[in-house]
Amino acid sequence: MQITCGTDIIEIERIKTSIEDLKEKFIQRVYTQNEISYCESKHSAKYQHYAARFAAKEAAFKAISGALGNKYDIGWKNVELINDENGRPRINFIDIKIEGLKQCDISVSHCKKYAVANVVAVF
Repeated sequence: MQITCGTDIIEIERIKTSIEDLKEKFIQRVYTQNEISYCESKHSAKYQHYAARFAAKEAAFKAISGALGNKYDIGWKNVELINDENGRPRINFIDIKIEGLKQCDISVSHCKKYAVANVVAVF
């Protein structure tokens, strides 16, 4: 068994600026429709949730990178942060098979200025 982890932190203002400057181009390139719907439902706090999902994707990339043949084998929309029925965050890998991945757990948090995510993968 091998355990790997990935962590990412991002300034919420950086994501807000990207969304405001690039509009739908940025959102559609990075986020799945489920993520967009979730974030947009948060109204004034939506940028915190977009940033948390961005950090989650980066942390997931770091945690599973050793199992990929090439870093370009995975894209932004292959990793989706969803919430289960109890509101707990979960990673959903879309249209990609991570060889040997048995379990993947995530923790995300955000405050006024930053969003952070930590992913632990078990192979």
